Amino acid sequence: MHTVQQILKQKQSALVWSVAPDDTVFSAIQLMADKHIGALLVLSGDRLAGILSERDYAREVILKGRASRETLVGQIMSTDLITVSPSDMVRDSLGLMSRHRIRHLPVLEGENVVGILSIGDLVKDVIDDQQETIEHLENYIRS
Repeated sequence: MHTVQQILKQKQSALVWSVAPDDTVFSAIQLMADKHIGALLVLSGDRLAGILSERDYAREVILKGRASRETLVGQIMSTDLITVSPSDMVRDSLGLMSRHRIRHLPVLEGENVVGILSIGDLVKDVIDDQQETIEHLENYIRS
């Protein structure tokens, strides 16, 4: 099993896309669409202030009849954040995501943002690890 840091190094895009609390929800959703991502970190300066996901948008803008061009990210972002550090294990991170029913996990080193992982990133790692184990076992059986 790998660490969060190992997964971050393997990700095709190590860029962390973010918005500020005073950006409009419309601009945030446009950035998510342009980058094909489901969540953005919300940074106040270089500090993590929250996270904005498609789920937040659906629940706090669409269902409440708000206007995305007039609503600010800070008004709807999630602020009760679950985070991990680069040294945390993938298995533990998956457990956190499952228990808290979240799909995106900010990675912090101290108070500095170093990345974000999606549930897809972690599941891919588990599947790859299992496939490698299967291949080793098949090679062992054949020899």
